[in-house]
Amino acid sequence: MSAAPRDPPFRAEHLGSLLRPSKLLNKRHAIQQKKDSEDGLQPLEDESIREIVQIQLDCGFRAISDGEYRRHMFWGTFFPSLNGMKEIFNPDLKIFRQYVPDIAAFVEAEKVPGESVICDGKISHSGKSSYIDQFEFLKSITPTDRHGDIKMTLAAPNWYHLRYMEGMAYPKEVYQNDDQYFADIAKAYQAELKILYDAGLRNAQVDDPNLAYFCSEKMIEGWKQDNNNTRTIDELFDAYIAFYNDCFQRPADMHLGIHLCRGNFVNSRHFSEGGYDRIARKLFHDLEVSTYYLEYDTSRAGGFEPLKELPKNKNVILGVITSKFPKLEDKEEMKQRIYKAAEFVAAGSGESKDEALQRLGVSPQCGFASHEDGNLLEYDDMVKKLKLVRQIADEIWPGQP
Repeated sequence: MSAAPRDPPFRAEHLGSLLRPSKLLNKRHAIQQKKDSEDGLQPLEDESIREIVQIQLDCGFRAISDGEYRRHMFWGTFFPSLNGMKEIFNPDLKIFRQYVPDIAAFVEAEKVPGESVICDGKISHSGKSSYIDQFEFLKSITPTDRHGDIKMTLAAPNWYHLRYMEGMAYPKEVYQNDDQYFADIAKAYQAELKILYDAGLRNAQVDDPNLAYFCSEKMIEGWKQDNNNTRTIDELFDAYIAFYNDCFQRPADMHLGIHLCRGNFVNSRHFSEGGYDRIARKLFHDLEVSTYYLEYDTSRAGGFEPLKELPKNKNVILGVITSKFPKLEDKEEMKQRIYKAAEFVAAGSGESKDEALQRLGVSPQCGFASHEDGNLLEYDDMVKKLKLVRQIADEIWPGQP
């Protein structure tokens, strides 16, 4: 078994989305309210990205993102950019599995699920990456020897499958079954990763609340009660793992990690609860990624016990710092939590605690602004938390990026 890759991931990480400055948010809101045009938006985005990149550098982070400042939501515009996929507006709620946690939250608030994209024809990549311009701009403002550190965040492959009722994700005249549908999405992901790799990307992160939903007892119970489903919940999880592995085919020197959380919406809303226990073995052993960025800031994510399943060739970045609220965590308490996590990793792998620590890092539990409007904290609060992440990393892994 080969050793876990390093650099990336780094000891101090963040999850990509960062709070937008008020000048950018005000412009976006004015455009959305039809009080302003898009004239001047891109230069303002450029300026804001330059500033947030400098903040990341000043805080001592090696993996640099653009804060997702050109995106409205964390997943960007990958799916609408594919041939055979279209965004639909004011969809009928009957097409949704209303027990899927984010859908349930929208329905509970008497709102229509936002940004729904659905298959209306055979799916294929257009040949133009919807992420490439974001990557190229980051390259243009960072030193050449840092281009391999740039982290691009990508949408979860099953994002527009899990949420739809059985048979509603695609027309039956286009795809006869999930396997056919998954196969074409996988080809699109492979094409996307190749475009980004050829442009120099070596550090990718897939953002995936959906896999963490399989830890939710509420969703599991809802699944069991839905007579339309043709698979058990565990069979679907297995199918998704195989599907993801098909999507994530990539060169050996392209680091790819996956971030699991339980939702991160406007006003610090989360969608689900439940520890990693019921999915840990399959998640860590069968999913072909190098690094897991895991939510661990509250009891809703459970304990560290599932980390016993982590193989020796994989990393975990522990999201022990919350991105949802401004209160700054106690540094020593967070360090002790990381040491405790290392004990469970060591117990499962037969390593010493110090050896297990070499496959860990620290981060906030999620982004600070998965939706552009962001969480319930101020810009300065975010910077303090980023600095805290770096301080914790420096004290546990001195001299390491």
